[in-house]
Amino acid sequence: MTRNRILLAVLLAALALGPLVLAEFHITLLNYIGLYAMVALGLVLLTGVGGLTSFGQAAFVGLGAYASAYLTTAHGASPWLGLLAGLALTAAVALLLGAITLRMGGHYLPLGTIAWGISLYFLFGNVEFLGGHTGISGIPALTLFGQELKSGRDFYYLIWFVLLVLVLATRNLLDSREGRAIRALKGGALMAEAMGVNTPRSKIVAFTVAALYACLSGWLYAHLQRFVNPTPFSLNMGIEYLFMAVVGGVAHVWGALLGAGIITVLKQWLQDWLPGLFGQSGNFEMIVFGLLMIFILHRAREGLWPLLLRLFPGSVAHRPPPAAAEPLPRRTLPPAGTPLLEVREASKRFGGLLANDRMNLTVKAGEILALIGPNGAGKSTMFNGISGVDPVTSGSVSFLGERVETLPAREIARRGMSRTFQHVRLLPAMSVLENVAIGAHLRGARNFVHAALHSERGEEARLLHEAAGQLVRCDLAEHLYDPAGSLPLGKQRIVEIARALAADPCLLLLDEPAAGLRYLEKQALADLLRRLRDEGMGILLVEHDMDFVMGLADRVVVMEFGKKLAEGLPDEIQRNPLVLEAYLGGVE
Repeated sequence: MTRNRILLAVLLAALALGPLVLAEFHITLLNYIGLYAMVALGLVLLTGVGGLTSFGQAAFVGLGAYASAYLTTAHGASPWLGLLAGLALTAAVALLLGAITLRMGGHYLPLGTIAWGISLYFLFGNVEFLGGHTGISGIPALTLFGQELKSGRDFYYLIWFVLLVLVLATRNLLDSREGRAIRALKGGALMAEAMGVNTPRSKIVAFTVAALYACLSGWLYAHLQRFVNPTPFSLNMGIEYLFMAVVGGVAHVWGALLGAGIITVLKQWLQDWLPGLFGQSGNFEMIVFGLLMIFILHRAREGLWPLLLRLFPGSVAHRPPPAAAEPLPRRTLPPAGTPLLEVREASKRFGGLLANDRMNLTVKAGEILALIGPNGAGKSTMFNGISGVDPVTSGSVSFLGERVETLPAREIARRGMSRTFQHVRLLPAMSVLENVAIGAHLRGARNFVHAALHSERGEEARLLHEAAGQLVRCDLAEHLYDPAGSLPLGKQRIVEIARALAADPCLLLLDEPAAGLRYLEKQALADLLRRLRDEGMGILLVEHDMDFVMGLADRVVVMEFGKKLAEGLPDEIQRNPLVLEAYLGGVE
């Protein structure tokens, strides 16, 4: 039995025995820990995994609580109908707020969540039919299998059953194609979009799922307390939820439970102890929480869950490659010599700087075209314009006969163009296999609902099998389960190539792939690129290693100051006086 299974078995046994041995006070405390952990679990998905900070989750708890409280007391509806209404309302509000808020980046995003969190809090307290600041009382008890759940002891198993189901669903979601898309958000949208990930959609998915978790917590809270008022749904509580996630381990599913438990117990203990110590009442526990947060951010930024795991080290067993699965469909490559990419009069401006000036080039199927030039010549800018990462200002970019300069990067990737980056863009904490599987994202179709229900295992097996096959193709089979950040820079560049190949492209854009590679690694890379060319793939290559380029490329385009300086065969380029002038300052 693995370490994780042992810890899970101990937790389940302790939870099952809780009501049999604990006093009512401790049962109540455990109920609140379970309710808080549901909200913190959503923040693990949203903030820890997706990199999107929210201070407004308490408002979504309030939506779930108030929706059911109002319908059951004012209209005599069933609490279960109140649950459905709360989930529907929360989803609608989350989609609306997410569409507005998630467009913002940096510090504007958390400020935006603070704004709507405060707005919803005051809405609860100032709407007359919701009871104002007095709240709503007389909420009916839940009935489950014909039995009324009137006390905290009655609610205990329901709360923890729901929480454990959410934990399982979250783990399933993160261990899937959709989960990798959400994890890719933390590495920046640029790479994810280039791999075919619809990043706005992934943000909305994470935001809405986290809101629904909070709504479910609020619904249970309303029928446990049988009374609601705005106080538990304030901004202060939203900050406390985020605090729970950070302390427990904001990137770890089980960290949500640990953080909710620690903060809830510590808060209760401090509220009893600190007033006696200072001789007066007050929220002194918030001072301690602030100091604790500073300490955690300094000493344990990943939270306490990773520290706990280090106390129970498990044996590292050899993991076999992914099981064989039905191969993914492959696109038919155009015949050799077919124009794949045609760039005509393409220019890119950054304010007053003209980075690309009326560039023209063509890449054909079954050839390697090298794009070279001194540093600052505009090569990477040209790459970004071609791939849609940073579109050209004017001119045209045609791929397989279709104009694509106005399309987002993910749509260009879907049409069969894939790329690497000048500065490696991998997710260092994820395994090499999962990083490469991101490249195959656009070849899957199952959504987050299938992932949460674990019904996409067949597709997931095919995606991982494809990723493993590309790693074998690139001679990285021994690194399948290594964290990508643990590899040397040269091998990280090869991982990027494997990730690009997992997208099944017909045109491959490689931005300095040989940088950081040793001589034998460069030879192996050159052999791989020749095989890809012979298979009919077109390759556009930016590289500074002239020996590597001249021994590999079929044609060479030279750039200087954003313009095309020369184009021709490698031998012609090496003798071109304009090129020699650009690189060497002229020849005597």
